[in-house]
Amino acid sequence: MHLGATLRLLRTDAGLSLRDLARRIGVSSAYLSRVENGVDAPPTPERLSAIARELRVPSSLLMDVANRMSPSVAAYLEEVPGAGALFLDIAQRRLSGLQLARVRDFLEAEFPVAQGRRDAPVPPLAPLLAPERVVVQLSCAGWDDVLDVVAERLASSQPGADVARVVGGLKRHREESSCAVGGGVAVPHSFLPGAVPTAALVTLATPLAGDTPDGKPLRVVVAILDAERGNPQLVRLAHLARLAAHGLADRLLGLSQPAQVLSSLEELEALR
Repeated sequence: MHLGATLRLLRTDAGLSLRDLARRIGVSSAYLSRVENGVDAPPTPERLSAIARELRVPSSLLMDVANRMSPSVAAYLEEVPGAGALFLDIAQRRLSGLQLARVRDFLEAEFPVAQGRRDAPVPPLAPLLAPERVVVQLSCAGWDDVLDVVAERLASSQPGADVARVVGGLKRHREESSCAVGGGVAVPHSFLPGAVPTAALVTLATPLAGDTPDGKPLRVVVAILDAERGNPQLVRLAHLARLAAHGLADRLLGLSQPAQVLSSLEELEALR
């Protein structure tokens, strides 16, 4: 997974220049540019936490995209060695996301976490979707065709929304920063004053070749319509990048019905 593409997307949407973010986390802009372009390895967990703090997104999201272990998890495993055996037991049982969510519910009831000691919950994507905004195995000639389809689905959910305006917004933000986050997933997004946050999802019958951060052709497009730029939108984009890192495209491509897509997405998001 290409963490750099996610960092660049979030930084651009947050209105921060490369130099601004580099200065805030205490690194050179040249180093941060190399990370964003995939030349350097992902930053350390401590540096990722600093980046997340400046972007105002939960650090766990960036850790997952980078496949890094949170410093707090590493410290706990060192402090309580037996915890590693429990993690191994869970892995051997091959618990699904929904089953792990049941385990978490038990832990919440028996051993609640003190206020302020965890990241804020990440809102799921599934509630922003609906069967009529999920297009399965779309055949299209190119990227503009995909944007036309998702823009029509997004606009239809907003009374009085102009499809051309939504398409224009999707294209404009793609020009500001590539919306491809790796793993065959792209996350175009647009803004419409007064809009209710809405998503449209498309799986492609034939992958689209293009300029992607990891060289993998696009297979899934998740488009987001928001009322304005802000923290909720940044968290949504980071969450989508995490889903891509967790194999979103592979999970969805074999499905033939919108209801199956929504069900699979619900399981993938059971733990956030």
